[in-house]
Amino acid sequence: MKRIGILTSGGDCPGLNAVLRGAVRAASSLGWEVLGFLDGYEGLLNGGDYVVLDRKITTGIMAQGGTILGTTNKGHFVAKVGAGDKMAVPAAVIEESRATLAKLGVEGLICVGGDGSLTTALQLCEAGFKTIGVPKSIDNDLEATATTFGFDSAVACVSDCLDRLHTTAESHKRVMVSEVMGRHAGWIALHGGLAGGASIILIPEIPFDLDKVAEAIMRREEAGLKSTQVVVAEGARPKDGRQMLHVTGSGEYKLGGMGEQVAKEIAKRTGKETRTCVLGHIQRCGAPTVKDRILGTQFGVKAVELIQQGKFGHMVSYQNFEVTDVSIAEAVHRLRLVKPDSQMVQMARAVGISFGD
Repeated sequence: MKRIGILTSGGDCPGLNAVLRGAVRAASSLGWEVLGFLDGYEGLLNGGDYVVLDRKITTGIMAQGGTILGTTNKGHFVAKVGAGDKMAVPAAVIEESRATLAKLGVEGLICVGGDGSLTTALQLCEAGFKTIGVPKSIDNDLEATATTFGFDSAVACVSDCLDRLHTTAESHKRVMVSEVMGRHAGWIALHGGLAGGASIILIPEIPFDLDKVAEAIMRREEAGLKSTQVVVAEGARPKDGRQMLHVTGSGEYKLGGMGEQVAKEIAKRTGKETRTCVLGHIQRCGAPTVKDRILGTQFGVKAVELIQQGKFGHMVSYQNFEVTDVSIAEAVHRLRLVKPDSQMVQMARAVGISFGD
C-alpha cells in the first residue's frame, strides 16, 4: 500500500478540513494510506507525531472551521519572518524530518499553508523531499493562484460584521472604523467593504490622505447621511507615512493599529463621534462558506493527483475556473496585490466609495 503524508501549517482558516477530506477520499480510491502529521511541520520531528486519516475520521469535517490536525506558525521550521524575508530551516531539522518520513515509508508529502509554509515546503523540496504544495490564505495574496480557500469565508465574515455595525452607527450617528486583516494586500478590505456597504475603504496599495477621508465623511454629513462606515486594512498607510508594525519576540512583525489611528484623526478633523472595531481573528474562524468547501475539496483531490503524476515540487493553483498546478518556486515570494486601477477599484469608485486619495 502506497503511503502519503499531509500537514496543515501556518495560520488556520476555513476550508482546511475540506482539503484533508478531499485528499483522503482521493487517496483511498487509489488504495493509498494517508498519515496526517500533527501541528504542522513539527509533526515530522521526534520520530513522527501523526494520525492515520481515513474516510471514517474525515467524515463530517468539511463544515468545520480550523483543522483537525492542528497547526502552528512557530517552531523549528519557520522559514519566513516578513514580506520577502526568509531564513533557512536548520540542516539538523531537515535531516530529522527526512529520517521520520523514511522510517514511515511516506512517498509524498502534501504541505497545506500560506507563503511562509510554502517557503518551508520549497526548502524541503530542494533538500530532496517529495513535496506538494496547497495554497491557503484568507489574505488571497499568493500571485500564482487566482484565489485561495479561506478568502471567501473571511470576506463573508467582514460583510456580516459591517451589516451589524450599520445599525449602531445609524442609531448614534457615528463613524464606525473597522480594521480587517490582509497584511500587505487589500483584498479582504476591498471585497468585504464593498459587500458590507462601506463608504470609505483604505488599503495598502492606495496610500490615503486623512484630509481626504475627513472630506468624504463631511460630504455625507452635508447630504444628510449622519453615519459612515470606514474599512481599514491592517496594512494600510497614509501618504508620507508608514504601516503600523509590531515586532514579536521571534523577530517577525505583525501589522495592526491603523484602525485606531485613523479613528482618532477622523474625530479630530470632523468632530464626529467615532468608534473602532478590530475584527481580528474572527475573520479566520468558524465554518467555511460553500465556495471554500468546494475549493478546498478540489485542492485536496488535485494534490493527490500531483503525487500520482510524480509532479513533486509543484503547488495546486486555481486559474480561469480550473484547478491546475505551478511550481512552488514560482508561487512563493510573489505577493498578489490589488491594482489601484483595477476594474474592482474603478467599480467601487463608481458607486461612491472613497479610497482616501
